[in-house]
Amino acid sequence: MTLNLESSEQRAAPVQTGKTLLIVDDEKNLCLQLARAMERRGFTVTTAEGLAAARDCAFVDPPQYAIVDLRLEDGTGLEVVEMLRQARPDVRVIMLTGYGNIATAVAAVKAGAIDYLAKPADADQITAALLADGDESPPPPVRPMTPDRVRWEHIQRVYQQCDRNVSETARQLNMHRRTLQRILAKHAPHE
Repeated sequence: MTLNLESSEQRAAPVQTGKTLLIVDDEKNLCLQLARAMERRGFTVTTAEGLAAARDCAFVDPPQYAIVDLRLEDGTGLEVVEMLRQARPDVRVIMLTGYGNIATAVAAVKAGAIDYLAKPADADQITAALLADGDESPPPPVRPMTPDRVRWEHIQRVYQQCDRNVSETARQLNMHRRTLQRILAKHAPHE
């Protein structure tokens, strides 16, 4: 998966110096690319490739901002968000994921994330989300979700509730197991 880290406008306004940012993502190359892009925007960046490394960073020098991937090899981004909130209650956290669905977005916001962005997201979009006023509400979607997307979101939610057990999920959805496996193997339908 690739991120579009450079927007069409290379002249991104630099952020005031002194803004500390923690990036937590187990995809090392992606993490380094994002770190370089955010440094160009004026952030002082620290990276962590997992839950354990993020824990050390969070409590040694709590950052003002954080970008956290939802799925990590040794835990979840939700755990990182909660940890960051304990270390610094005013931290502004963006949840970034390639596996977006409504249930995880709600969980991320409940854990304390201020926004939830799907990969690929460009660095300007991430910066805007990090620096957005808390009073601003996001604009309504240009197009509502398609019926295929709603179905996919529902299947993903039931799958998560069944602890990612395909057979149990298929029973819950009254669907053949192989049909469910094919659906799960596909990415989310485009909106």
